[in-house]
Amino acid sequence: MAIARTPQPPYYAAVITVERAESDDGYFEMADAMHKLAQAQPGFLGMEWVYDAGQRLGQERCYRAYTVRIARVERDYQWTAG
Repeated sequence: MAIARTPQPPYYAAVITVERAESDDGYFEMADAMHKLAQAQPGFLGMEWVYDAGQRLGQERCYRAYTVRIARVERDYQWTAG
C-alpha cells in the first residue's frame, strides 16, 4: 500500500489500533472488503495499513482489543529516498 495523499493541514485522521486474536478466520478478506467500502466514502484520503476489519465481526473472531482515535492533524511532513 502506498502512503495516503493528504490535504494541507489541518485535517482529521482516524487511527485504529488492534490486538489480533489467535484465530483470524477470514480477517484479510474482510479487511479488503472494508477498504473498498471506505474508498467510496466522501473525504476518504487513503488507508495506509489494513488491519481494521468489520467491528462486530472483528470483536467476535479477530480482535482481543482495539482503540479508535480521532485526531486533528496540525502538521505533517514527508521524506522520500531518492
